[in-house]
Amino acid sequence: MTEMMKRIVQARRPNGFPVAEDFRLEEVPLPQPAEGEILVQVTHLSLDPYMRGRMDDVASYTAPQELDQTMGGGAVGRVLESRSDRFAPGDLVFGMFGWASHGVLPAKACRKLDPDLPPSTALGVLGMPGFTAWSGLEAYGKLKAGETLAVAAATGPVGSMVGQLARLKGLRAVGIAGGAQKQALLTERFGFDAAIDHRAHGDARAMRTALAEACPDGIDVYFENVGGAVTGGALPLMNLHGRIIVCGMIAWYSGETDETGAMPLQKIWRMALVKRLTIQGLLQTDHVARFGDFLREVTPLVKSGQIAYLEDVAEGLENTPAAFFSMLRGGNTGKQVVKL
Repeated sequence: MTEMMKRIVQARRPNGFPVAEDFRLEEVPLPQPAEGEILVQVTHLSLDPYMRGRMDDVASYTAPQELDQTMGGGAVGRVLESRSDRFAPGDLVFGMFGWASHGVLPAKACRKLDPDLPPSTALGVLGMPGFTAWSGLEAYGKLKAGETLAVAAATGPVGSMVGQLARLKGLRAVGIAGGAQKQALLTERFGFDAAIDHRAHGDARAMRTALAEACPDGIDVYFENVGGAVTGGALPLMNLHGRIIVCGMIAWYSGETDETGAMPLQKIWRMALVKRLTIQGLLQTDHVARFGDFLREVTPLVKSGQIAYLEDVAEGLENTPAAFFSMLRGGNTGKQVVKL
């Protein structure tokens, strides 16, 4: 009898914010590894904002998600069968197995996990999100002790890492997140110097006032994760020779129009000119050659507790789309993973 596995595929292109009908849960035959490949049973899969962009058939920095194929994404799991000397059955590994119960990949495309850490950390604090934060600051932050850094979506895996790394280098870290609970987490768990609840400040003018109070010396580094009113409030506070690292704009990923943060283009460019700002787009794929450096530096900090992390765990492959929708609306607290 043929062994089966479960997976979630993208059934159609979304029209605006994605809905349940854009996905389909199905059973397919369990794949068999070829020479040099491994078969893995997935234990945890990752949900990340970039996945929303791949759902649209538009030109971007990565290929669109194929319809009727397993939704792509990082996952961790246990090796069931190995046809490579890199791994043995029972090893815990990371790979791009997607939204599925099982997967087959070339062994060289997978990474063995540290057995002294929960495997899910390879999806967040010691995975792509954590590396995104580290590589962006290393490449473009030009951090100097005594400066001020501001970051939105700050309880997420990227934002929380950004703030903690900045504080370790002697900067004042100001975090922005949605809701009083997340605001408290920023100072109490992640050690930010100040925290702002963006839900209490509904437009760019109110955000600017709140940020000005939290950043009395202005902002030297703004790590952009959100867009919208947060960006409209932060830009006017940028200091001379400030650095803006553009990592994401989750508020606009589904084509939403947000006039609360609107700023005329000519005003933005004039601000960049007068303040001699550096505005740099960040894709972690440009820096993958340094992933080993990241692990060597940050893994000991995670093990010692100097870098804290938080995970929001949904359970069951069938609940993955609902967890994805919640994440896109900011409903998660910490790195969003799904436990199978």
